[in-house]
Amino acid sequence: MSDDILVRVEGLERFYGERAAVGGVTFQVRRGEVLGFLGPNGAGKSTTMQIVAGALAPSAGLVLVDGVDILDEPLRAKAQVGYLPEQPPLYRELTVDEYLGYCARLHRVPRGRVVEVRERVKARCGLTDVGRRLIGNLSKGYQQRVGIAQAVIHSPAVVILDEPTVGLDPIQVREVRALIRELGGEHSVILSTHVLPEVQSVCDRVLIIHQGRLVLDERVDRLALGLAEPALRATLRRPPAAGELLDLPGVLEAEVGEGGRVTLRFREGEDPTQELLTRAVKQDWGLVELAPQRRSLEEVFVQLTCGEDGAHSLPARERAA
Repeated sequence: MSDDILVRVEGLERFYGERAAVGGVTFQVRRGEVLGFLGPNGAGKSTTMQIVAGALAPSAGLVLVDGVDILDEPLRAKAQVGYLPEQPPLYRELTVDEYLGYCARLHRVPRGRVVEVRERVKARCGLTDVGRRLIGNLSKGYQQRVGIAQAVIHSPAVVILDEPTVGLDPIQVREVRALIRELGGEHSVILSTHVLPEVQSVCDRVLIIHQGRLVLDERVDRLALGLAEPALRATLRRPPAAGELLDLPGVLEAEVGEGGRVTLRFREGEDPTQELLTRAVKQDWGLVELAPQRRSLEEVFVQLTCGEDGAHSLPARERAA
């Protein structure tokens, strides 16, 4: 296996009776990558993450963490994984220092290094000033930071975060996102979230799962390039009538709105951009702006997870090792 790949998941399945919560999921996570894992409620996200973290056994399939099979050598594989479930596993009656010291010992940090490791992870997660406070008395944002701290205290190769910003206020969300981006510099991160802008701002790659199956696997930067529709948006100081715009080659619909905002929808493979530019100059339409119309990630997500047609319009892509 390539040294660049830290997590390899192949043909992952999980059944509850006859119901398939996860059906044939395959993906990889590369070193230093932040992977966004999206899907509607009940799609199989949390089940998949629990299996990769070693908290739930698969019905079938293979999970390798840094080349180690999580079923054949669970202790060795799970030593390379840090996991924050949707409900952080916190002991509210302990102080932050007590809890993180306990987590360090659980992860077999040598006794002589526990304090050093605890203080380092506190500084990294913005917890230096709250070490002696009871976890139960901390705000939701600080409790989430403590949850992330316990997931990275043993410096794992892979960090799995399930809905890490749920319930946080906007300032706390920004702080946790910044922490996730920092973690991506030293660890591979798998991030489950319902917040689509979070994926665009934090993640390198996005997976979308629907009814237990992957329907999209793409890099965020390449996905952004692929969100263009067969449509143009322009701003004209002196726009012509919509009928004149319909004469442009391949144009199917033309809308002229307030402020000279124009939207043109055209046939696939018949881009009217050049002809629009030529006529705008020749007929003095006063072209100010011209750009392809783009769908949002939310629109792509809805397309892929609502109905059979959408589910097959942007298939997952196989990736070579």
